[in-house]
Amino acid sequence: MIISLIAARTQNGVIGKNNDLPWHLPDDMKYFMQTTSSHYVVMGRKNYDSIPEKFRPLPNRTNIVVTRQLGFTAPKCTVVHSLADAIQLAENNNQQELFIIGGAEIYQLAMPFATRLYLTEIQTELEGDTFFPKFDTNEWRETSRKHHAIDDRHRFAFDFVIYEKN
Repeated sequence: MIISLIAARTQNGVIGKNNDLPWHLPDDMKYFMQTTSSHYVVMGRKNYDSIPEKFRPLPNRTNIVVTRQLGFTAPKCTVVHSLADAIQLAENNNQQELFIIGGAEIYQLAMPFATRLYLTEIQTELEGDTFFPKFDTNEWRETSRKHHAIDDRHRFAFDFVIYEKN
């Protein structure tokens, strides 16, 4: 099974601020929705909490929330207490690809198991309090890059980049 991390990050590694995204990039959100549709997605409890209630669970996906909180419930989601449990659940259900969708702690835990990264590389530096984990670029090869210029709906240019583990 392919274990993929999918995230948008700035040049200084920011992925969030105050449990929210510090940017508005509609085409990145569309890319995320299309890429993860029909797959299992794994998120941490804080990331789950950051999703507006009207969008929970994320549609057309099996949502798995990882938390250490015993008794935590997430309507119409599967709650597990470790990343290993989330991965096992996907494997037991014959998933071809599992998407880790954040936040920072879950990305950090998943990085050693990841075989693919879908990164939206935002061409700016922003202030934030949540960061994508650093990774050794020598261990990954870029297999795809699509540029998106600044336009009337996107304040920053960005690239959709896919990396495969060597």
